Amino acid sequence: MKQFALLAILMLPVTSPAADSKTRNIFLLTIDGLRWQEVFRGIDESLAENTQYNKRLEHIRKLYWTDDKTKRAETLMPFLHSTVFKSGVVVGNRDRNSCARVTNPWHFSYPGYSEILTGVVDETLDSNERIQNPNESFLEKLNTRVNYSGKVAAFASWDVFPYILNIERSGLPVDTGQKVNPTAGEQERIMGRLQADIPPPWEHVRFDAFTQHYALSYIERHHPRVVFIGYGEADDFAHDGRYDEYLMAANRTDRFIGELWRFVQNDEIYRGNTTFFITVDHGRGEEPEETWQHHASKKTMEKNEQYLAQYPEGIVGSEAVWMAAMGPGVPVQGLIATGDTCLTSNRVASTLLKSVGEDYRLFNPGMGPPMMEFIE
Repeated sequence: MKQFALLAILMLPVTSPAADSKTRNIFLLTIDGLRWQEVFRGIDESLAENTQYNKRLEHIRKLYWTDDKTKRAETLMPFLHSTVFKSGVVVGNRDRNSCARVTNPWHFSYPGYSEILTGVVDETLDSNERIQNPNESFLEKLNTRVNYSGKVAAFASWDVFPYILNIERSGLPVDTGQKVNPTAGEQERIMGRLQADIPPPWEHVRFDAFTQHYALSYIERHHPRVVFIGYGEADDFAHDGRYDEYLMAANRTDRFIGELWRFVQNDEIYRGNTTFFITVDHGRGEEPEETWQHHASKKTMEKNEQYLAQYPEGIVGSEAVWMAAMGPGVPVQGLIATGDTCLTSNRVASTLLKSVGEDYRLFNPGMGPPMMEFIE
């Protein structure tokens, strides 16, 4: 009898935590520097009417304005509000006691993205310089697993991402538009030529439309299990003081996310087992009004005394971010009130690992712990 019992135990199916996960594929999407104010309030009337920031008032009002305050945000970003927020979880609307923030002390892009992607806060990452990130992202870690190897890909508009994801060490495919992959499909080669012929106004950021369509083409051909897409236009238009272009970039990105989601829902490999997680790398100022263009902490001011010297206390509000997710395994709860606490960006990586049944502590116990608000 003892031998029979032992045999029965040995014959039980062996399952891993990942086998029980409802999520098989992850899409992590970031929108550089898009303020929570526009996401949850919609167009800022004062900024829109300021001719210093907006040269096309009537055009912008026609596109995004409504007298109904409750509908302004949905008018600007209809897919987020009609689908993501209603079908999943969102945090970061500070008007409604919902708080999310970065953990790094700098409040700008490289440390913000590193925090999101690696789950750790490295205070030595104190600039946007092109240095190889000493910290491993969760993409790199998953790519070492048999079930994910060769099935992880990243696309971004900012050309610093190959350094943030340390492609020299990680070997991850990271498309930021520097060159056309000779093995790319015909559509990607055409876009490469167009990209060369349609230069953006910035030296280190390409237009998000190219990032979007490179990603869609690659995803359709290769079906990676883990996808990172970093949209960049909103931040650069804000730094340029172009509130009209900033709003249009936000609206386009909302449309791009909707296109990705519809593709996923119509694809037999992705449908029903893919989770989207959407967030930003930092916030922006609100008061004084001109600080909507900027973001930096007091510590950044102290380190770079000439940068925004008129704001020695830093740009108040640039630590404020927002997060949203939907997909299998994500509860349908809408906006989450956080009370006296804030959810933090250093917990995104572990949350995504947990969503596919992985224990972050086996990768890096120094990661911020998973946000169970995003896990069903």
